[in-house]
Amino acid sequence: MSANDQVVNVDVKMDGDNLYIEESITDLTAGYIRRLTPVTSDGLPDNNRKTLFIAQTQIMTQGGLLPIQGQIEAGNLKEALGKFPAAVNKAVEVLIERTNEMRRQEASRIVVPGSNVSNLFTK
Repeated sequence: MSANDQVVNVDVKMDGDNLYIEESITDLTAGYIRRLTPVTSDGLPDNNRKTLFIAQTQIMTQGGLLPIQGQIEAGNLKEALGKFPAAVNKAVEVLIERTNEMRRQEASRIVVPGSNVSNLFTK
């Protein structure tokens, strides 16, 4: 049997105490709001947990479309609609911060021409 023919067994288990019904709500232009309604393992509404709202959209970059998503702190759909722009803007800010941090980390690496990292440990 070749490496490509090997069967991989993955032990994946759903958490029956953390189930949600997912709905997508869209205006067909700006994006989507995902509404995640908590349910029990019987599929009944779980009124002990709150409904979650996630803003989703895409922005055009030089590299193409970039998906953006962020949580909306809202108690209902109408409130989530009003907070959609702020959630998207916050998600974009976080993305920019992470990108800038990655650039800073990459720029701070000292590279010496002709050096080989493995030589540092063999001397």
